[in-house]
Amino acid sequence: MAGKILDSAVELVKAPLVHKGKVRELYDLGENFLIVVTDRISAFDYILKPGVPDKGYVLNALSKYWFDITSGYMKNHIVHTDVELLQDIIPDAAARELLKERIIVAKKAERISIECVVRGYITGNGWRQYEKTGEINGRKLPEGLRKNQRLQDPIFTPAAKNDVGHDEDISNEQMIELVGEELTYALQERSIMLYTLAHSICERKGIILADTKFEFGFYAGELIIIDEIFTPDSSRYWSEDKYALDIEIDSMDKEPVRTYLASSGWDKNSEPDELPASVVEETSNRYKEILHRLVDSKN
Repeated sequence: MAGKILDSAVELVKAPLVHKGKVRELYDLGENFLIVVTDRISAFDYILKPGVPDKGYVLNALSKYWFDITSGYMKNHIVHTDVELLQDIIPDAAARELLKERIIVAKKAERISIECVVRGYITGNGWRQYEKTGEINGRKLPEGLRKNQRLQDPIFTPAAKNDVGHDEDISNEQMIELVGEELTYALQERSIMLYTLAHSICERKGIILADTKFEFGFYAGELIIIDEIFTPDSSRYWSEDKYALDIEIDSMDKEPVRTYLASSGWDKNSEPDELPASVVEETSNRYKEILHRLVDSKN
């Protein structure tokens, strides 16, 4: 429902709430989970107010788009995305209209507690590590790389997931200690394969997929993709016409929020003030632009 902000679905869904994340809510449907993608937006571990109109719709639409494209390469957790099949737990028609295009009914997979990060360019936290040590996650990289430079080959830089606080960057050797050698290499291979596929598709649409992160799980003994995939919340997208070395590239996500907060004087240790309407609108437009360029583009 365009322009409406969905802050939570707790009052709309007649099913037990299992987990409330920064953006997603997980409900127990018995055999499956219901994932609702809200319009909440976070920064520096704080949920900001107000939410961003249509953000949840965009995130869900992009996940569905990419899950469909990648399904021929690897199975995922989607059972269906039709809210009208959920009238028993969302009996109110207006509630279903609000949640339309914002839900995924997903298989109950056993989550692997590793965030599988793939970097095709040296930027963000990866660049900060490299500047200090010449390494990313303990992996030595060639000398003389420049900020935002494309790497010769994408690299796998995992993180151990923490349900509270920040995820912890780990080396491949540490990942092997946590989940074993066979699973480590399986996740690395699949993550790089999926990133390479998506990078190629984005390239044709004038977009650079700089880096991304995946979550995987086991369902009926098979490794599948879960959570979200290639959304602006899990990936760093750059417009090709803004790409340059040695600068901070304006990414196609919640960059207007970051820019505003950086100049607002906020101490990052207390509840921030509400976001100005102009920042909320610009952020909403930014999310919708990436959806339009990826999904609606005929290239």
